[in-house]
Amino acid sequence: MKAPASDILKDTQRILEIIHKEDLAADDKGWIQEMTRSGYENFINPGILEYRKAVSTDYTSIEWADSANSFMDINGKKYIDFLGGFGVFNMGHRHPKVVSTVISQLKRQALHSQELLEPFRAMLAKLVADITPGDLQYSFFGNSGTEAMEGAMKLAMLHTGRKSFVAAVGAFHGKTLGALSATARAKFRQPFLPILPDCYHVPYGDADFIESALKCADTVGNDIAAVILEPIQGEGGINVPPDDYLARVRDLCDRYGALLIIDEIQTGMGRTGKMFCVDHWGVIPDILCLGKALGGGVMPIGAFVAPKNIWEHLFPEPWLHSTTFGGNPLACVAAIAGIHVLLDEKLPERADKMGGSMMLKLKALRRRFPKLCVDVRGKGLMMGIEFPSDEIGYEVSKGLFDSGVLVAGTLFHAKTLRIEPPLTISQQEMDQALGIMEKVFKEVNAKHFEPKKIPVRR
Repeated sequence: MKAPASDILKDTQRILEIIHKEDLAADDKGWIQEMTRSGYENFINPGILEYRKAVSTDYTSIEWADSANSFMDINGKKYIDFLGGFGVFNMGHRHPKVVSTVISQLKRQALHSQELLEPFRAMLAKLVADITPGDLQYSFFGNSGTEAMEGAMKLAMLHTGRKSFVAAVGAFHGKTLGALSATARAKFRQPFLPILPDCYHVPYGDADFIESALKCADTVGNDIAAVILEPIQGEGGINVPPDDYLARVRDLCDRYGALLIIDEIQTGMGRTGKMFCVDHWGVIPDILCLGKALGGGVMPIGAFVAPKNIWEHLFPEPWLHSTTFGGNPLACVAAIAGIHVLLDEKLPERADKMGGSMMLKLKALRRRFPKLCVDVRGKGLMMGIEFPSDEIGYEVSKGLFDSGVLVAGTLFHAKTLRIEPPLTISQQEMDQALGIMEKVFKEVNAKHFEPKKIPVRR
């Protein structure tokens, strides 16, 4: 039974009043919590509530406010953000420069008419060309990382005249149909098969498999348009390749006429200690995909970037790939402010320094709890902690959350917890979170891996 207009007006009025309130009364909090729980149960997806039960004793906890490197729930409990929105909050939560820039633009104009030229899109495109490696020059701005991957794959088809792709086992490039073809988890793919039929997956980190795939495709005439890779796999488990891997793949792509598409949606914008992760190895892709942190932690935006000789296929018909909201003024000024903050505060360098310090401390924890902690790996402030099973990963995550530290598993395995705090994280916050982690490790280790004490009868 649909609600009458009078009830809808009453609900919207109360919601609007709450949005404008600085302090909530107890009955406001109760109403919000019940509306949220009911909304997920009946109008979003009850499976999300079941997932929250696995990682939190307070499964209906509501995120309400944030600032810098932490956020608060609706009851005022503060959490140190060790997850960073899966790589969104590189500049922290609501960085003042990014927020003030967006507010100033909002006072002038929010969205554009689509027909006239948009100045801040042009300015952002120039900045993206300046900060990305090599001769990458032209950008298309969408709303998300998966949109960036869709555009990159279409551009690769246009340039090469080919339709096939090679991606890696453990890859995650998004869940729209084209990007899903390159994503490697069966659970996400099987309900929608066939997607792009000629997308082949090979083991990650071994260039010999890439060579074999390209050679076989060349032999049978099913030539590859592009090889698609993350420089460090995020959802696959924070997997770092050997140092010669990307350079060898770059050479192989050149040899077989395939493009190299690098997905920096999670690794980019300073996350791994360089502006872009490929900078660690001096590799220049043909097409680079961006998202997440590109919006300065305030607005959603994604982009794919390529040099002129590849982009020129879109010059005669620029509407061959388009979007309504991509490159809108609010998103573009947020990205411009975010780039300024990254450079002004030297956040990539900070990620390198803080990440190196944290890695040493996490490895020390691993040595102390060798049965509990299987591995620690990563670069900069993109790290993964691996446990023996998904169940133990959930248990550690739940213990950290209950003690005020947010982490999460990867989409492929809950046994690998990712550590991706804002690049602005302070030493004090880092030490506090690591102290809580040590406490949780002790508790979980004692429960699962220490011998049970048998009481002695007298």
